Amino acid sequence: MPSFKYKAIDKEGKQVRGSIVAENAAAARKQLRNRMLHPKSIEQAAAARLEGSVSVSRRNKKLVMDFTTQLSTMINAEVKLTEALDLVILQVADMKFKQALQNIKDQLVAGDNFADGLKGYPQYFDTIYSSMVKVGEATGNLGSSLEVLKEQMLKSNKLEQKFISAMIYPAILVIGCIVIVSVIVTVAVPKLTKLLMATGKELPASTKALINLSSFMAQWWWLILICLFVTHLLFRKWKSTKSGRTRLDRFKLKIPVFGTFIKHTVVARFASTLAALMRSGMPMADALAVVADVTGNVVMGHAVHRARERIVGGADIATPLRDSGLVDPTTAHMITIGEKSGELETMLRNIAESMQEKTDIAAERIGAVIEPVIIVIMAVIIGMIFMAIVIPMMDVNTV
Repeated sequence: MPSFKYKAIDKEGKQVRGSIVAENAAAARKQLRNRMLHPKSIEQAAAARLEGSVSVSRRNKKLVMDFTTQLSTMINAEVKLTEALDLVILQVADMKFKQALQNIKDQLVAGDNFADGLKGYPQYFDTIYSSMVKVGEATGNLGSSLEVLKEQMLKSNKLEQKFISAMIYPAILVIGCIVIVSVIVTVAVPKLTKLLMATGKELPASTKALINLSSFMAQWWWLILICLFVTHLLFRKWKSTKSGRTRLDRFKLKIPVFGTFIKHTVVARFASTLAALMRSGMPMADALAVVADVTGNVVMGHAVHRARERIVGGADIATPLRDSGLVDPTTAHMITIGEKSGELETMLRNIAESMQEKTDIAAERIGAVIEPVIIVIMAVIIGMIFMAIVIPMMDVNTV
């Protein structure tokens, strides 16, 4: 559904601006009038968003999680959806999110489905969210769908927090190492260099290399920063391409220790998401199509797409998952048993819980391995700098 930008006059005579999702300009004007706004101009947004193409930021996920918790509570208490939305909107502090919810509510009043309104704001509500709400509306179990969504978001947030926690300490050590070495090379080395150069003695090759590095960094530090910035932009552009994303995701899975953690995280997300979609009543083929786009890993996404093709053709889904290398034989066998016994949803929940436990163990291993490795690297670098300076200083003292 297209998005329109508008300028309007409110009931107090003030000019307001914003965006609204509607089938056409006439429907957008009608929504504005329902909100006691007099439209001055309405124009369709230049670039229409593709469904699922916009990733939800961490801040927006927190807003949606709070919204879902409140809305599910009221819906399960048999409060009408429009009334529940009005109550939730009153409690939202973020103005952009508040505006989006108001637009969604207006579309609902105008006769659109709740899920269709959510699809117009992919920066807040991803494909899984709108799909599960659509199933809930169709089956009359919107409250149950929202409860499942709330549980799923809590699990997803827990996985993300584990990954962030595992990355914080190594990142601090790396940044500390870079800062220490930069200070030594740009501040300490030039002062000692003057003393060594004053002796007139022939300096060792390591000392000359350190002096040249120090001079280069002191003189061309701005060029180094520009090169790092340009490299970052090029990397982001390459990562946004299909081939670049695929190669990067494959590389991540091969990194020692980190690869295991990422693999367990991806499988846990796949299993818990598919189980949640099945629990909401979504058909398996549709659920797999949704899950394939939100696994967080291209390799897993391709495997899920192949699994969907197989299940449409009447075959199993475990084989392409096992062939991807992400799902180990034991997990694939558990999925096979779940398919044959008709308890696939239960088996997927068990797999998700098992993988989440493994992510805890992998996170602990990352901390146990990365700390001594980085400390050793720091010691080697600082030791080389120290020896490049101390050896010639000792020669000067001997003379």
